[in-house]
Amino acid sequence: MNTQQRAAVLILSLLVLAAAFLHSAPGVGAAATGQIVGTVKLDGQAPHPKPIDMSKDPSCAQTRGDAPPVMENVVVGANGGLANVVVYISQGLTGNETATPSQPATMDQKGCQYVPHVVAVNVGQHLTLLNEDRTSHNIHPEPKPGGGNNPWNKSQLVGGLPIDVTWTNPEVAIPVRCNVHPWMHAYIAVVKGPFGVSNDTGSFKLDNVPPGTYTLTAWQETYGTQTQSVTVVAGKSAATDFTFKAK
Repeated sequence: MNTQQRAAVLILSLLVLAAAFLHSAPGVGAAATGQIVGTVKLDGQAPHPKPIDMSKDPSCAQTRGDAPPVMENVVVGANGGLANVVVYISQGLTGNETATPSQPATMDQKGCQYVPHVVAVNVGQHLTLLNEDRTSHNIHPEPKPGGGNNPWNKSQLVGGLPIDVTWTNPEVAIPVRCNVHPWMHAYIAVVKGPFGVSNDTGSFKLDNVPPGTYTLTAWQETYGTQTQSVTVVAGKSAATDFTFKAK
């Protein structure tokens, strides 16, 4: 075997070994983080949803069909599951574990209500605001004074372009209203790190959580906040639940 042949055999052997190593090596991203899962429930009788009178804007009333619109400050689903609860890590992150999501979050104006009623974003993450209604809206977030986030007030016409916004500081949560339709209310929760928002069964999930022990906070617009300590292990799910007392 000449020198060139020996070199070719050596290179081929190295390539085979490298391929075998890559095939057997675990996925770093999946193994390096864990997950937090759980449910949020309401203990007690849920308040009767307050109906919304949209008669002052016929274009709003016409979109509702046979489903009368109601306020969404407390939304309870099956088995007492409490929706629209923001669950996030309030203590324990060093600030370098997670990156700002590249995909924007979305809040729509549909049927003259904000959809979803509660949206969560990371600091610096883009939020896209849409208007699917056949009427104009006026979007007016009102962050707390001195908190580092600036209030603004923008009109969005029928068929208008999406509005893109980011927030520079954590704040749970920023109330949003429409100056044209006074019943329209929503919240934008701005956090740092992994978060989840409970669905209509009360379930939530936080993905890509680095291993560690954290303070987990659950925020609900009517019932306030609760906290729990949770420990996350790489490659595993940590379960924790929250229960709010009905007023």
